[in-house]
Amino acid sequence: MRKLLNTLYVTSDGAWLKKDGANIVMMIEGKERGRLPAHMLESLVCFGRTLVSPPLMAYCCEQGIAISYFTPNGRFQARVEGPVSGNVLLRRAQYRATDDPSTCVPVIRNLLIGKIHNQRAVAHRQRRDRAKQLSDNQRKALDTTIRTLERIRNKLLDAQDADVLRGFEGEAAQRYFASFPALINRDDPAFEFSGRNRRPPRDRVNAALSFVYTLLTHDCRSALEQTGLDTAVGFLHRDRPGRPSLALDLAEEFRPLIADRLVLTLINRRQLKARDFSVAESGAVLLTEDGRKTVLTAYQERKREELVHPFLDERVPLGLVPSIQAQLLARHLRGDLDAYPPFIRG
Repeated sequence: MRKLLNTLYVTSDGAWLKKDGANIVMMIEGKERGRLPAHMLESLVCFGRTLVSPPLMAYCCEQGIAISYFTPNGRFQARVEGPVSGNVLLRRAQYRATDDPSTCVPVIRNLLIGKIHNQRAVAHRQRRDRAKQLSDNQRKALDTTIRTLERIRNKLLDAQDADVLRGFEGEAAQRYFASFPALINRDDPAFEFSGRNRRPPRDRVNAALSFVYTLLTHDCRSALEQTGLDTAVGFLHRDRPGRPSLALDLAEEFRPLIADRLVLTLINRRQLKARDFSVAESGAVLLTEDGRKTVLTAYQERKREELVHPFLDERVPLGLVPSIQAQLLARHLRGDLDAYPPFIRG
């Protein structure tokens, strides 16, 4: 089993990262503010104006540590990595599978079965845990959502067309996010939620969701590249220049369990406050530096939590699950597995 390594997130504006032996050193205003052994890392993520010295950049490429650059609000900008070790035979099998409906549709179906099942699990858990706090209307809304998601999940089994499956996914997402306000245990108007919006997010809940979705997609992209798959060629998400379609595919199963639950926990436990967000003149809502640190710390802790993988029947850290799923997808594309087994949790 692959060991779970850390991701170093740098959020301090103007930080300078350099190499000192086998260590990564962070300097701010000429003073050392942090030092970390490079062998503990699998990736380095820089937000805002972060500078990386050429020797450190070269060292990271040699050691297989990818360096990713994001804007302060989490929009991907660039990625620096060493030679890609992709298996050309595996990638050719991937390309053939995405072009063949008989192979593509079952993968899409199983990805969506995993996603919608996990959306239902999040709604059901909140319905159970917050039973005494919910109003009658909220309780009815969640009950309707749970039944609707179960119905849509079952309808996926008979669908034989990729666009029909995508339509079911859109219907499920609309129903799921329509009931999202019932999952938020706060009366604070600062955390009102009226639906999913992005590019840019226009409320605090969406800002937090978009930020964690970006982190999750980054981890899925790394997992797929380590497995040897091409992240630009997906099944559920159509090809588009510059878009990591396969990473977005893989992230769908984990959005409810990792991202949505994390954001709900941070909001409901009041770990995220209104002051952790800034509102631009354009109406865009972004996490502040302190807000990003709160989310990143919680995200790393969540990745260390252990669970029993439903297919392998082994205890693994949650942070390793994207790598496991990427390997299972590769095994399916090679013909070692009859179908791609989605990641589902009760």
